[in-house]
Amino acid sequence: MSLFSDYQAHDAVGLAALVRRREVSPVELLESALARLEAVNPLINAVVDQFAEEAFAQARSLTGEEPLAGVPFLLKDLNIQVLGQRTSNGSRLWRDHRAVKDSTVTARYRAAGLLLFGFTNTAELGLACETAPALFGPTRNPWNVERSVGGSSGGAAAAVAAGIVPAAHATDGGGSIRIPSSNTGTFGLKPTRGRNPFGPDLGEGWNGLSVHHAITRSVRDSAALLDATHGPEPGDPYAAPRFDGRYLDLVERDPAPLRIAFQTVDHEGRAVDPAAAKAVTDAAALLESLGHRVEEASPGVDGAALKRATRIIVASNIANVLRAREEALGRPIEPDELEPITRLWAGESTRYSGADLARSIWTTHGLSRLFGRFFQRYDALLTPTFAAPPLPIGTVDMQSTDLDGYYETLRRYSAFTSVYNSAGIPAASVPFALADGLPVGVQIAAPLGEDGRVLQLAAQIERARPWAGLYPPLPA
Repeated sequence: MSLFSDYQAHDAVGLAALVRRREVSPVELLESALARLEAVNPLINAVVDQFAEEAFAQARSLTGEEPLAGVPFLLKDLNIQVLGQRTSNGSRLWRDHRAVKDSTVTARYRAAGLLLFGFTNTAELGLACETAPALFGPTRNPWNVERSVGGSSGGAAAAVAAGIVPAAHATDGGGSIRIPSSNTGTFGLKPTRGRNPFGPDLGEGWNGLSVHHAITRSVRDSAALLDATHGPEPGDPYAAPRFDGRYLDLVERDPAPLRIAFQTVDHEGRAVDPAAAKAVTDAAALLESLGHRVEEASPGVDGAALKRATRIIVASNIANVLRAREEALGRPIEPDELEPITRLWAGESTRYSGADLARSIWTTHGLSRLFGRFFQRYDALLTPTFAAPPLPIGTVDMQSTDLDGYYETLRRYSAFTSVYNSAGIPAASVPFALADGLPVGVQIAAPLGEDGRVLQLAAQIERARPWAGLYPPLPA
């Protein structure tokens, strides 16, 4: 084994540049990633499945000219298919599921030269801002192993923060990219609805709430990955507003002076942890010093209506997914194949009608209109990402039998992220502060289709307050 000693010193774009210059080989990079995984994964439980042999075969077949050639890459164990590999969705119910095709996003990752070599841990069906499935056990935060990494893309965030990979695939239906990014000092963009495809079998996730993208160490890596994956495929029910050019080029220059609103209370008027609020006010001051016009303002979201709508949408979609799994298995689901909250949430769907689901979709569309009007006055909105620094493991507990208590806790902490899933607009968590040694992120949102503006603004913050050298206290 020939390890690359500077592996953790480079982001994905940097590693690909070394491959193009023949300064390191894809095989060496993959060996370095696997060595790092072996060293730290027993401590944090970020990666739950590997298929390294297939990745080595891919490494040997690359030309080196692919945009991200030779960069080791992990996929979230949820809603993505890799031909011949198991996607368990964090659930005992899918533990034997094997994919018969690649997802469209998977194929685009391969075409970009990424070396796909494993799956990261996730909450069952992505249903928590925590990553502690009964199937694999909890992922631990590399900054403090007694704290939650967040979720549901917790394994992805932990793998990036711990230096196993510079970037990892993730999904986001209510904050599942941004929350673990905030909790681990990494960068996480939720793109505009429809920016990345959900195919080839599905047109959308959770009636448009869920999206595919990634968690990264640098803003430019997120931009490069979006360049590799964005754009519609035949049969998509809709697409994001068209973007011509390269996001990677866009992040190399600062945005023009912007009108930026900020808020430090959630959409129901509740205060957040002082560390989260301070990060926002400090970020607002930084942005003002960089030439932007910054003022406190809120779009006026009806938090109670949104809470009911998202609960109905998710419950209805979970029930549909479970019914489809029963049909595929040809038998009923056994009680021990699902976690208690998953069963309860699916069961709750029987309380709702088709009219309730239609009304909930109306509510999310109304929210999109609300933000559309708000962003006629402002170019971006700055908020906390998560309502607190990383929580103790088990705070959002899917083994609970109290669905209302679970949901209230989930909503309390993820209120700043889920609103943008419902509106369909782009938003990103940017590493910004440490509170008692734990990372705290701030969140930037922008109008529909303005993913580039979010990336540009995040990159400007990154240049002003670099976080690239910030690593958690794990073995070197």
